[in-house]
Amino acid sequence: MKKRHVIGIGIIAIVIIFCAVSLKNSLTPYVTFAQAKTISGSVQVRGVLVSEQMVMTDGGKAVKFKLLDENGQEAIIVYKGTKPDGLEQAASIVAIGKYQNNQFVAEKLLVKCPSKYQSSQGSVNNK
Repeated sequence: MKKRHVIGIGIIAIVIIFCAVSLKNSLTPYVTFAQAKTISGSVQVRGVLVSEQMVMTDGGKAVKFKLLDENGQEAIIVYKGTKPDGLEQAASIVAIGKYQNNQFVAEKLLVKCPSKYQSSQGSVNNK
């Protein structure tokens, strides 16, 4: 093989390795609160509000509430940012962040609201 081919293959290999490492670092897996306590990186926890009681902190720049995960474990969520619309009525919430100081510090909140097309019985009304 020519020296030029070896250098080209080496550069391609380095790019592939760099892309694989970057992709792995950007993935945030879904976990429970128990698992989130043991992971140092950013994770996603899916759950529902324990109650509609929310506390605004830091002069209204942060919101604190309790979330119940899929295994029935509760944790305090602290989200620094504007409170998402419909948070109180959310069917489920995904908190993306890290577990720190006995609370889950969320970088992002994804709110799944109940469908506006469902009636109170859960079916679509046909007229």
